[in-house]
Amino acid sequence: MNAMIISPVDGSVLKQHIQTALTTKINDRELFMKGIDHSYCQEE
Repeated sequence: MNAMIISPVDGSVLKQHIQTALTTKINDRELFMKGIDHSYCQEE
């Protein structure tokens, strides 16, 4: 939350958090299926 608050002044902290959440494994079926499983857990 603090990264969002200070992002208009210094976006580097927010950028760092976003980069750790991203992946380059866009064709990885196992990672895709894991994401689907997690999305179902969020709906329950």
